[in-house]
Amino acid sequence: MKIKDLARARILVTNDDGIHAPGLEALIEIATQLSSDVWVVAPEFNQSGAGHSLSIINPIRARDVSETKYAIEGTPTDCVLFAVKHLLKDRKPDIVLSGVNRGTNMADDVTYSGTIAGAMEGCLLGIPSIAFSQAFSHPHSVKWGTAVHHGADVARRILEMDWPRNVFVNVNFPDVVAASVKGIKVTRQGVRAFGGTVIERTDPRGGAYYWIGYSPGEHQVDEESDLHAVRNGHISVTPLHLDLTHEATRRKLAAQFADA
Repeated sequence: MKIKDLARARILVTNDDGIHAPGLEALIEIATQLSSDVWVVAPEFNQSGAGHSLSIINPIRARDVSETKYAIEGTPTDCVLFAVKHLLKDRKPDIVLSGVNRGTNMADDVTYSGTIAGAMEGCLLGIPSIAFSQAFSHPHSVKWGTAVHHGADVARRILEMDWPRNVFVNVNFPDVVAASVKGIKVTRQGVRAFGGTVIERTDPRGGAYYWIGYSPGEHQVDEESDLHAVRNGHISVTPLHLDLTHEATRRKLAAQFADA
């Protein structure tokens, strides 16, 4: 999975916040620091929380924003598939970069994230893939400059090494200005509780409708986790993999069913 000539690599950029998101422009800037061959395929509308969903019931439509930039009426997974299997099928991307997400994607959040899903789909297609997210806190503005300043260097270091085919990398930038970043920490996926609520409202015709009010819960303290690194001003770099098998339990189950 090592990229031998990064300057000549074809990079596919996607996200889940949509084609007009400022984080997408930040990632385009990061990508162009790495290579001049950058293509963008992103959702037409915000797909935050879409996870690794795929449009298989409804058709998707593509809109060309420019010669190398397309908006897709679908999910981040749809975007990567459209790019690899159709738009760029004659010369497929060498790298998939997803983000920069508005807000972190750490701990259990990675299962909901469309940003993570974009990188995950690239990984499934055999392409080295990295997801990027930028921490921020309300009501302060997002410090996109932190991701732009550090992103290319982080990506370059990752892409210069070799890693297994079923692994992709999750990068989270802390909520500090670029000069205040304390460094880079290689981390594990943290654990925190889901703090969501279901909010009921009534429409003008008397019908009930609901909002899922997502808010991260308390996290388990782990100094090697992505949560700890980002909250303490570090860039978190976490390798994730597609095999969700829990080996210890698999072995116990094998023993449990040995005589079945």
